[in-house]
Amino acid sequence: MFDYFSWIHDALPFLRTAFGATLFVPLYAIWVTLLLPGVWASMLAGALYGPWLGSVLVFFGAVIGAEVAFWLGRTLLRDWTRRRLARFPKLLSLEKAVSSEGLRLVLLTRLSPAFPFSLLNLAYGLSGISFRDYTFGLVGILPGTILFCGLGSLAGDIARFNELLTTNNSLSAILIRLTGLIATLAVVWLVSRAARRALQETESSL
Repeated sequence: MFDYFSWIHDALPFLRTAFGATLFVPLYAIWVTLLLPGVWASMLAGALYGPWLGSVLVFFGAVIGAEVAFWLGRTLLRDWTRRRLARFPKLLSLEKAVSSEGLRLVLLTRLSPAFPFSLLNLAYGLSGISFRDYTFGLVGILPGTILFCGLGSLAGDIARFNELLTTNNSLSAILIRLTGLIATLAVVWLVSRAARRALQETESSL
């Protein structure tokens, strides 16, 4: 198994340079496109560049990676994406719902931790959502981006990342869970309503 921590530790001196910070954006984009978990990379950005610059770098990297994954899911990897997401019925259920709910549903799913960021990019590639609404919906990743970059900045040490992620006493952790719960409930309600509406339209056309 690839040792992420060892690789990151060796690369730290370079990443702390001005050129390394600039390169962090496309590296993060590639990370997202390859469906790798972004939480660790976001916290690393906070530890390296501070909460605000780290958040800016992560946001632009995530947007680029998300749009590349969206394009791949809609074009070259469409069949592969559908097979991959067959194991995640919750994500496939968004495909039709998002066509009617649009930007609002995209924003909510970006806020909810119940929907993995990388796989969600592929799922939206299968849907009928416009590229414009999809892109605007990426604004929903800002709260989580700022939170995890802030936690990384507080950690200041890669070895403490897992400790901060799993703590039960952190106010930030409580807030993100609460926000995610509210967003998840809203998503479930919107998807259910869209599904009922689609069923009614199908029945009326028979």
